[in-house]
Amino acid sequence: MNIRQAQFTDAAQIAEIYNYYILNTHHTFETEPLSADEMQQRIAETSEDYPFLIAEYEGVIQGYVYAAQFKLRQAYKHSVEVSIYVRNQAKQKGIGSELYQRLLEELSETDVHALMAGISLPNEASVRFHEKLGYEKVAHFREVGYKLGRWVDVGFWEMLNRF
Repeated sequence: MNIRQAQFTDAAQIAEIYNYYILNTHHTFETEPLSADEMQQRIAETSEDYPFLIAEYEGVIQGYVYAAQFKLRQAYKHSVEVSIYVRNQAKQKGIGSELYQRLLEELSETDVHALMAGISLPNEASVRFHEKLGYEKVAHFREVGYKLGRWVDVGFWEMLNRF
């Protein structure tokens, strides 16, 4: 498995992974699939300040992870929100753990103090995954999103400067 910074040429495969979640799950609140061009723009914007990493095996992207500014106000400048998506067929193979480990290594060299992970609920696999990494649940918002014909809760998990 090769983990590296995402490049513009990766955008189509990254969008393919993400679009699966957009169309089939409540794990993201986006409802319209993204084009490769739209994903290129997101890679460019994110990579200006934070890591946007992919895991690749034999030329096929298996998953990706990135950090982004948590909120836009200046006092939040040391806090990031992290997002991770693994190709649906590649789950439970350690790819997410490898991606997160590399992300944490890269963030440890910055002034980031707090990492937030928003998880749409229910999603026991994601909750277990983040708690295994050291995240703790800090918030629960009831019925804040509506997707796939139902109201969806969102919880936030946080990890402080332990990485």
